[in-house]
Amino acid sequence: MKPLPLFGQAPAAPASGWPGLRLAFRPFYLLAALAAVVLMPLWWAVFTGRLAPVSGLGPVAWHGHEMLFGVVAAVVVGFVFTAGKTWTGLPTPRGVALGGFVLLWLAGRVASLLAPYPVFFLLDATFLPLVAVVFLRLLLRAGNRRNLVVAGLLALLGVANLAFHLAATGVLAWSPTQALHAGLGLLVLLETLMAGRVVPFFTRNVTPGLQNTVPAWRERLLGAATTLALLAWLADLGVAVPLLLVAAALHAWRLHSWRPGVTLTRPILWSLHLAYAWIPLGLALLALALVQGQPVSPALHAFAVGATGGLLIAMMTRTARGHTGRALAAGKTEALAYGLVALAAALRVALPLLAPAAYLSGMVAAGACFAAAFAIYLAVYARWLLTPRADGQDG
Repeated sequence: MKPLPLFGQAPAAPASGWPGLRLAFRPFYLLAALAAVVLMPLWWAVFTGRLAPVSGLGPVAWHGHEMLFGVVAAVVVGFVFTAGKTWTGLPTPRGVALGGFVLLWLAGRVASLLAPYPVFFLLDATFLPLVAVVFLRLLLRAGNRRNLVVAGLLALLGVANLAFHLAATGVLAWSPTQALHAGLGLLVLLETLMAGRVVPFFTRNVTPGLQNTVPAWRERLLGAATTLALLAWLADLGVAVPLLLVAAALHAWRLHSWRPGVTLTRPILWSLHLAYAWIPLGLALLALALVQGQPVSPALHAFAVGATGGLLIAMMTRTARGHTGRALAAGKTEALAYGLVALAAALRVALPLLAPAAYLSGMVAAGACFAAAFAIYLAVYARWLLTPRADGQDG
């Protein structure tokens, strides 16, 4: 089946309501970028003991949770609610309803630092299940079965977040870190699914004659191998290492098939290919860490910073441009932001492996690069996200 574009041309409609709440990408991209900037210095303050979350979460658990279920979740929700309108032809939350989702997400972020744990638990654990229910109902009303897997992954992210809270409060005999690992694994699966739909499609659209479609049997094999490999890792099964290596090889083969070399003059495309390349690297590093009995942190940051962070900022620029009526062409400023995220990932992954003595300084440098990338995004895109479309259409 030919992949569908994420966001097609919506029919012309009269603009209505405050622009900042017309489609979900607007407030959620804006707040996610702001959170990515603010959370880096806050993380250092928490890590060094200068700031302690009232919720009682430890530094690593707090940081991992807020990046995964705070920043990343906001972009995912902004993305699926916006794409859902095109996928189904039905309206998605806007105006007051969208504002309610935004306030609930924002309340969870504030509560993670300033509220007792029960308040944080209630606010934060409610957000993703509500999103999943609304999105699922939208798909069912439209008879859109193709994207039910996206709704399923959203729901599972909500379950992983709930598991985090139950583990943190001692209700579940699991560590909060394991729940974060499960959430990150689900994100890798979501990225595998969505990248497979859009990256070769976007590349093919601007490269006449390019043949970069991956056969359906290889896509199914890759999806199954990635799912089994991540499950084996999370369950600490002995077959995890060979499954991870097989999945890494299939992802590398997939990326090669997409012909990334043709994108080198187009930042809005090479950013997607570069970010995706961190998935096979992360799988291979995870297998290596398990073989050597070493910490898995470098592999996890390949997934979290390189793949997830890179795909976030790449899609946040592309979809924001398209849905504010602007050209789908990133300039030098966006290219700098893409490069800073990649540098943050390289520092966070390579230094612990190659120069352990520089771990702390590397962590600070990586955080600064990551925050700077999203500060650049805010400087360029904040005004566009809060003002009407350039072409006068609604959205």
